[in-house]
Amino acid sequence: MFLNIIGLFPLAFWSYVAWPSTIRLLLPHPIVREIHGITDVLTDATPTKTAAPLETDIALCVCVCDREMFERICRKEVKIPGLIMMRDVSNNRSEFIPDQKTVSKLQDFQEEPELFRYCTLPQILKYVECFTGPNIMAMHTMLINKPPDTGEKTSRHPMHQDLHYFPFRPADRIVCSWTAMERINRQNGCLVVLPGSHQGILKEHDYPEWEGGVNKMFHGIRDYNPNHPRVHLEMEKGDTVFFHPLLIHGSGMNKTQGFRKAISCHYASSECYYIDVSGTSQENIALEVKGIAERKYGLDNSITFEDTWAVRGRLVQGDRINM
Repeated sequence: MFLNIIGLFPLAFWSYVAWPSTIRLLLPHPIVREIHGITDVLTDATPTKTAAPLETDIALCVCVCDREMFERICRKEVKIPGLIMMRDVSNNRSEFIPDQKTVSKLQDFQEEPELFRYCTLPQILKYVECFTGPNIMAMHTMLINKPPDTGEKTSRHPMHQDLHYFPFRPADRIVCSWTAMERINRQNGCLVVLPGSHQGILKEHDYPEWEGGVNKMFHGIRDYNPNHPRVHLEMEKGDTVFFHPLLIHGSGMNKTQGFRKAISCHYASSECYYIDVSGTSQENIALEVKGIAERKYGLDNSITFEDTWAVRGRLVQGDRINM
């Protein structure tokens, strides 16, 4: 069974991101205790507050990703092959907002060495391997820049399961690493999760019928019950949560005047395999992703949903087998 772990991990990270003071991890382990209704697991590998400083070779892995670099990417002064800049649907309607203010997400940054270094950090991979085994692929990368809400509630993310977007299995060999780049709380739109939902099935997803509009590819669970008990994950800069692709989660509105940044990577075992999602609940997202790829790269309709994932995947540890 996959459970939650909370441990202390006081390491340095980016100049813009302190390394986790807290790690929450879905991980099988026998030492369990209940805190505030969440299952917490402590492992022998959990460092304490008195952990030794980083060794020089690990410190060399530290990336420099400051606001200036982010804004240069948003202004397209830095060209990154394959990068997709997602824009908030409400901010994007105004011609008076600078580019970097409308960008809500940098997606697929696997060709940008400094950003992608996050996905290769041994401090991350040691936990990822608990899910994937030793052969690890980085399949999906995001730098999330949740903007201040305009009043139309478009900065929220509907409750969803990440597996809806993935044409590969098995689900238990996939995991997301999600790191706060600044303090994240309910005011600026922290993650919201349904504990234990990863033990369920993949549910049907579609665009929610929200009055203010919905951001591109923000699919949510159909007939979602908003009264279901939820847990809000408030995080300090550098805190990291690892979660299963069937976990139901989302995020709230950003009610502040600042931007809420986080960086994440979805990993999968290279022993995973692709599936045909035709005729399944995932067909709607498959058609949408294929359409975007065809327009962005001028491809014909012979490209498959699996193809769009295969070109993004990068081996970060071990051997590349199926993926």
